[in-house]
Amino acid sequence: MVIAWKNLTAEPWRNGGGVTRQVLSRRLASSGGWIPAEHDWDWRLSIADVDSSGPFSAFPGMTRILTVIDGAGITLTVDGRVENLERYRPFEFDGGAETSAALPHGPIRDLNLIARTGAVSADVTIEHVDARRPLLVQGSQYCVVLHGQAVLRPAADSASERAAAVHLGRYDTVVGSAAHQHA
Repeated sequence: MVIAWKNLTAEPWRNGGGVTRQVLSRRLASSGGWIPAEHDWDWRLSIADVDSSGPFSAFPGMTRILTVIDGAGITLTVDGRVENLERYRPFEFDGGAETSAALPHGPIRDLNLIARTGAVSADVTIEHVDARRPLLVQGSQYCVVLHGQAVLRPAADSASERAAAVHLGRYDTVVGSAAHQHA
């Protein structure tokens, strides 16, 4: 499955400091599988435009992984500790911590993965992908195109290997599945 960037809705932050586009959110079902969840989710993947300096919303009981994906960087202060984040460098912190941001070089866009601490194992990895080095996206993995374009093809060993290739643009997201896919 592909989630197209152009179909995501920008929602303003409560503090007016930017907007968020929710890519995907899930809650653990009683059956043990993941089900879609607009609210009361156990994890959420989103892309945010941070337009001004200011406080971050608190997410107690959650772990956040923030990655600058456009712009020159952001300075986060997390419970008094200052972190200068550069593009494509994931930074994990306690979602319940008192957190504020400064934008010394102007607005940024970030990829935000928020997961319930102790219930969900979450990680963000930045990979360089090209025709000579495809990326296998499977199972509970998600691939967001951060730069340029990509082509999604079923893996040669999958049941759907005759499916048509799908062209992906910047910020489009591939949802992993049991059928292996190469981006």
